Amino acid sequence: MQAGSRMPGESCQECEYRSLRLFCNLSGATLQRFEGLGVHAAFPGRTIVFEEGQRPRSIFVICTGQLKLSTTSKEGRTMILRIAGPGDVLGLSATLNDLPYEVTAETLEPTRVKSVHRTEFLQFLEEHGEVGQNSAKVIAKEYREVFLDARRLALSGSAAGRLSQLLLEWAQGSSCGKPELRFTMALTHEELANMAGISRETVTRLLNQFERDHLISRHGVAFTILDPANLELLVQ
Repeated sequence: MQAGSRMPGESCQECEYRSLRLFCNLSGATLQRFEGLGVHAAFPGRTIVFEEGQRPRSIFVICTGQLKLSTTSKEGRTMILRIAGPGDVLGLSATLNDLPYEVTAETLEPTRVKSVHRTEFLQFLEEHGEVGQNSAKVIAKEYREVFLDARRLALSGSAAGRLSQLLLEWAQGSSCGKPELRFTMALTHEELANMAGISRETVTRLLNQFERDHLISRHGVAFTILDPANLELLVQ
């Protein structure tokens, strides 16, 4: 991990996507105060940022990159819960409740985060009411994502529907309001199968089929949704 002096692009006030993020969209004085908190840290891909069961030491606001959030059963089985990206806040619920982190956060690619120590963040929260409002929105969004994930696994009757929904959700989340639905697929087929509740072989077969049907295009890890309407039909 590299932390300390600010690198180009690390200013929250200069971030072009700030207004689109639930937590980062703060007013002038509050944003300026937040700018002075914590440190920026750079992690290489496939690096653990924090682990399930650890005491909450900080919150982490993702600036660039992607992380997978997972949980492990007593038997050692791991389930990937979701992929977090720029603007997401990790460790917020654990920090507010002073409970261990509920998940393990691992980077999928080179990632930059802003880390704010728990004590420092709680004081900031107490001093600025809008931070509490934004934090509540983040937690509500997380609840909805958990609900939708459970619904996808429980109610989607087909493997194609489960995979299609994941692809659409990631594309819409990465578009930042732009019409083109493009995203970087940082997961392996095995990890994608874990999230969709299907086999790795099925993931490979379905992605190839989606490409043949011109629903998606792939160039390495760059995915583009070409026909969202017909891909959406597979979800229903």
